[in-house]
Amino acid sequence: MAITLTNPTGLPEIDVYRQVSVATGTKLVFIAGQVAWDADGTTVGEGDLAAQVERCYLNIGTALAGIGGTFEDVAKLTVHVVDWTSDKMPLLLEGISRASAKLGITLVPPATLLGVAALDVPEHLVEIEATAVID
Repeated sequence: MAITLTNPTGLPEIDVYRQVSVATGTKLVFIAGQVAWDADGTTVGEGDLAAQVERCYLNIGTALAGIGGTFEDVAKLTVHVVDWTSDKMPLLLEGISRASAKLGITLVPPATLLGVAALDVPEHLVEIEATAVID
């Protein structure tokens, strides 16, 4: 495993992510922002933030598997949510939890959450990009 996740002393411990990842692998992988599309390009969960978050994580899992990686190789996530407000946090966490259950893992790499005005199409509520390091 090329990634070690940690919460250094002096920084707050956040349940849904770790503050730092240390990468020691040899391949740096950049995964394009994933939206709630199925394999045919059909939007999944229109109007449902939790369903779209879940699908984004599952799509990242598919991208990682396609290059021989897993979420254990993810060094950083960037999450873009349309019209973000803090009252959307439970839906975001629900989607992450559902994806974690389906993937059989705990998703806690360092993450940045950004509110955006819009994404590529009006139906998309969230887009998540990943950076991974693979041995």
